[in-house]
Amino acid sequence: MADILKLLTRRATLAPATADAEARTVEVVWSTGAPVRRRDMAGQYIERLSLDPEAVDLSRLEGASVLDAHRQTAVRDVLGSVRSAAVDGKRGTALIQFSARPEVEPVWQDVLAGILRHVSVGYSVEDWAETTENGARVLTAVRWTPHEISLVPTPADPGAHIRMETKMTQTTTREAAEKAPTTETRAEANAEIRSIARIAGLDQSWIDGQIDRGADPDTARRAAFEALAQRSAPCIRTEQVRVEMGESQDDPVVRARQMGEALYARINPRHELSEPARRYAYSTPVDMAKELLTLRGESTMALSPASLVTRALHTTSDFPIILGDTVGRVLRDAYQAAPSGIRRLGRQTTARDFRAVNKIMLGEAPLLEKLNEHGEIKAGTMAEAREAYKVETWAKKIGITRQVLVNDDLGAFSDLARRMGQAAAETEARILVTLLEAGSGNGPTLSDGKTLFHADHGNKAGTGAVISDATLSAARLALRTQKGIEDRTIRVTPRNLLVPPALETTAEKWLASIAPSTAADVNPFSGSLSLVVEPRLSSATRWYVTADPGEIDGLEFAYLSGAEGPQVESRSGWDVDGVEIRVILDFGAGFIDHRGWFMNAGA
Repeated sequence: MADILKLLTRRATLAPATADAEARTVEVVWSTGAPVRRRDMAGQYIERLSLDPEAVDLSRLEGASVLDAHRQTAVRDVLGSVRSAAVDGKRGTALIQFSARPEVEPVWQDVLAGILRHVSVGYSVEDWAETTENGARVLTAVRWTPHEISLVPTPADPGAHIRMETKMTQTTTREAAEKAPTTETRAEANAEIRSIARIAGLDQSWIDGQIDRGADPDTARRAAFEALAQRSAPCIRTEQVRVEMGESQDDPVVRARQMGEALYARINPRHELSEPARRYAYSTPVDMAKELLTLRGESTMALSPASLVTRALHTTSDFPIILGDTVGRVLRDAYQAAPSGIRRLGRQTTARDFRAVNKIMLGEAPLLEKLNEHGEIKAGTMAEAREAYKVETWAKKIGITRQVLVNDDLGAFSDLARRMGQAAAETEARILVTLLEAGSGNGPTLSDGKTLFHADHGNKAGTGAVISDATLSAARLALRTQKGIEDRTIRVTPRNLLVPPALETTAEKWLASIAPSTAADVNPFSGSLSLVVEPRLSSATRWYVTADPGEIDGLEFAYLSGAEGPQVESRSGWDVDGVEIRVILDFGAGFIDHRGWFMNAGA
C-alpha cells in the first residue's frame, strides 16, 4: 500500500502580462514563501516555506497537471500542464500551458483578460524546522515537494506578487515620442535590470544584452524567467504524466479516521499509532470536538466542555464518525477474540445478496470402464443434490451519552463497545447451535425430507450412549463408510469431537495421550480427534463426531459480500443525549450435506 501523502496548498497569482495566446502558455508565481497562519492540536502556528533551491524538490511539479481548484476526481478537472518550474530563493515560478479542449477555452480567455489571476500550489512536507518568533510558534518547511498547480477563485497568500501589467499595444509616432524614456528613466530601468539579474543569479553578459536591447523591466523579468526555466529544466517533458495525489489532511473522513485511531490507542495501549494520527495521541473527545468546530470556522471561546460536545454533535457529522470508528475497532477486537466452538466446525463463505444461497452437491465421478475392442468410450453422468439457506440481518442500537464524552470516560466507552463485539459473536454462535439442535436435536430438515441426523443417513447412533472406545469406534466407522449420492463409499475422515461442557472432562480422558504398559492399555483415539467444547449446546449428554469442513461439505455460514463480521454505523443521537451506534450483522447458515457429521444422543 502506498504511503499516505500529507498534501497542503498555498495560493499565488497569475501573471497575465506573460501570456502567449498562440502557445497557450502563461508564467505564474506559485509561491513567495510568505507566512501563513495555520492551526493544529497544539494551537495556532505560522507556516513558512523555504524557497532555497536545496529545500524544494521540483521533480514532481515539472510535468504535473494544472487543476481546477485542486479537484482531481476526473480528467475534466485537468486544465493543462506545468511545462517548467524554478525557485530562486525568493519565489517559485513556473510556465504553464493550457489545454485546447473546448471546455477549457472559457478559462483560458478569462486568464488572458486578467479575470482569473490567482493560482494555488498543492504540496507535501517531508521535514519541518520549529522555531519561536515574538512568542509565536513558527514551522518552516525545510524539505518539501510541490505536486500540482491549480487555478483558484480567491488568494490566501498575502505575499504573492500579482503581475497584472498588460502588453504594450501599437501607438502612433507622436504617442511613442511622448512616451520615449528619458535619460533618468533609462537609468532607473537599467538599475532594476541589474537587480533582477542579481536575484536570479544571472551574469554580467545577460545584463549587458538586456541594456543593449533597450529592454524595459517587464521584458527583462520575462527574459530572466526564461533563463531560469532553461537552467532548471533544460528539457521540457511532453509525455503523459501520471499524477499521484495523497489524502488531504483536511478531508473530514481522513481526519475522523485519525482521531478515531487515536482514541482507540488510548483504550488499547498495545496499538501502535500511525504517524498521521500521532498528533491526536493525547486528545480527549472534548479536544477533538473543539478542533472540529474551529475547522468549521465556529468560535469556541468561552464554551464549556459540555457545550463543545453538544455543538459538535449537532453541527458537524465528523464527531459521530470519529466515535463510530473507535467503537468499530474495539468491537471487532472483542468479536474476533470471543470463543465459539461450533464456528470452528463450519466453513465460511460470502453471499452476494439476501436471496437464498443454493448449494449444488455433485455426486461421485463415474468409474472408468475398460475399453472394448472397438475403442468406444462411453459417456458417464453425475448425480446432484441441492440445499439452500439465506443471509439475514441482525442489528442492535446502543447509545454513548454526552456525559461519558465530557468526562472522557474511556473505560465505560470501551466496555460498551467490547460487549457489543462479544454480543455479535454470541449471536452467530447461537444461530449455529439453534440450527444444529433443530428438529428436537435431530437437526434441520434437508432437501430429501429427512432431518440432518437420521437412521437413513447413517449418521445417528441407534441408542444413545456415553463416550467410550466402543461408541467412538462406532461413530468413526459410520463416517468412514458413508455413501455418496450414487451410493458409493466416499472418503470421510473423522477430525473433531464436539461436546457440551458437562462432557468436557470425560472427552479429555478418552482423547488423552498416555504411555501404555500393555497393548490393552493403548488409547486408539489419542491424537486422532480434536476436542471442541461448545457451552451453548442445550443437551448435557449429546455429543458429535465431525469431519474437517475443508474435506467435505457440512455446516456452512455466510456473510454478505463486503460486510464480513459486524458493521458499525453512527449518528448524533435523537433517542439519547449523545451518539447512537448501530451494529449490523448480515449472517446466515445452513447444512449442505449430512455425511460429515455424526450424532450420539448420549446417556
